[in-house]
Amino acid sequence: MFTLVNFTFYTFVTQYKTSIISRAPFNTIDSRISGRYITLDHILPILNSYKETFLVSVIGTSELGVEIPMVTLGSGKKKVLVWSQMHGNESTTTKALIDFLMLIANKKEKSTPIDTFLKHHTLKIIPILNPDGAASYTRVNANGVDLNRDAQLLSQAESKALRAVFDAFKPDLCLNMHDQRTIYGVPSGKSATVSFLSPAADDSCGLTSARKIAMGDIARMYASLSKEIQGQIGRYDDAFNLNCVGDTFTQLGVPTILFEAGHFSGDYDREITRTLIYKALLVVFNISEVKDAIRNTGYFDIPENQKSYCDLLLKEVRIEAKAAPQDIAIQYLELLIDGAITFIPTILELNTRLNGHREVDFGGDHIVFNNTEKVSLNEKLHIVYNKSKEIAISLRI
Repeated sequence: MFTLVNFTFYTFVTQYKTSIISRAPFNTIDSRISGRYITLDHILPILNSYKETFLVSVIGTSELGVEIPMVTLGSGKKKVLVWSQMHGNESTTTKALIDFLMLIANKKEKSTPIDTFLKHHTLKIIPILNPDGAASYTRVNANGVDLNRDAQLLSQAESKALRAVFDAFKPDLCLNMHDQRTIYGVPSGKSATVSFLSPAADDSCGLTSARKIAMGDIARMYASLSKEIQGQIGRYDDAFNLNCVGDTFTQLGVPTILFEAGHFSGDYDREITRTLIYKALLVVFNISEVKDAIRNTGYFDIPENQKSYCDLLLKEVRIEAKAAPQDIAIQYLELLIDGAITFIPTILELNTRLNGHREVDFGGDHIVFNNTEKVSLNEKLHIVYNKSKEIAISLRI
């Protein structure tokens, strides 16, 4: 009988989460939703509870005929359109939006910043644009289409619904809310916990008036979030792609901000990142002030994302008894199993130079994967065995 060793995740996540929420202005978190698997079934009861407070409407149906809800609040001249879970398996920003709705719904009578926001803004929020993809925990919709590459063809019901709202509402600002994979880091050597982009309007990637407005808002959010996660904020490359929704809306003259919720060490449920996105929303809506003087050029001070991380780095591993030690990158494949997300370790890269969100040094031990010394990229790891120490190893979260 071999000993089973389980390399557990960091224990400080819950403590850090409590700390970062307590430091947030207008502390709010809606405990009715949590984790990575968020569907319409999770948020509809919450939206229904706000029907006396906000206008909750339906903008259309998905390809499978599921209604797509939208929440409208405020009465001001500045019109903002927000959508989340365009990619069904990217739910962190949805949780942040639900937290924001709770803040507004439960505002105190003399909450001046919120009252000012509601007076000057009209906000339309589509919490889950891709309900079919959310239910199946996939990036694409029921037809296998990436809705963020359908801005020109408008071939899918969900794309048409979003564009119809955009055309009728004529927003002054759009917020395009997403999650990014755990592979992204920044030049600081840290992971990219939050990233932003002001999409280009054409191939020249010039600074149009719409882009400058979005850049200014991103710079303010960067200044604020840097107080919490300094060196963990990234910026996406602005290469132009008219098939992307943000690029299309920017070309049409509407400032558009891409939000990307990423990984914080040990927080695979992304509850810390949820709170950081919530705080960013408070900044962009001027509910939480940023006193730092930021110019539009502050946007370019944000470092570009790099594909520099893996979930788990196995250091100094011999995959053959007489082979030289090497580092092996392990990435978790996220699968929906029995209504919950299961993280399956897979081999991402051999002889890697990637950083790991978790790193385990084997000191040259001979490691066998799935009972064989043959190693294949993208192979799912069911059994990992340290032959040098005769120890079975669990790599699961």
